[in-house]
Amino acid sequence: MKPHVGHLIECLREELTQYGELLALMQEQQNLIIRRDAETLQQNLAAVEQQVAGVTLARQAREQARKAIIVALGAAPDITFRQMTAQLPAEYQPLLEALVVEINQILLRVQQWLRQNHLLLSRSLDLMQRMIQSLFPAARSGRTYGRRGFVAPVAPPPSSLYEGIV
Repeated sequence: MKPHVGHLIECLREELTQYGELLALMQEQQNLIIRRDAETLQQNLAAVEQQVAGVTLARQAREQARKAIIVALGAAPDITFRQMTAQLPAEYQPLLEALVVEINQILLRVQQWLRQNHLLLSRSLDLMQRMIQSLFPAARSGRTYGRRGFVAPVAPPPSSLYEGIV
């Protein structure tokens, strides 16, 4: 049992590390949004995407370690993490519970930063749209898509398919 629990602890620590790195990227992202550093923000978004993949791998490893313990315990597959922890040796329970609490707390912080960054980006886009509309009032009306899929500020030229015979 000890090797299984040790592996689960390693997996939880790795998951916590991955979430910590994601949180740091979210904080950096907010600074980049506020500074309007589009080029570095794009690099940050790529790093966030890569980090999310790291978090996913860490979660999968943790879940596999949890399933191995469940099998070793002979417990039902749908047992909760808390129920599983209660069946493990007492010396491991506080550490496992502390790691789970930390992971849940950092996950909530990541979600908060993600919502804040989304809100900031959304407001920035709205502001830019209003600025464009105030500078180019013609762009406000008649927004249609041209033949190439781009928004055209005016009606597209007539198509040769609809030209009548003269």
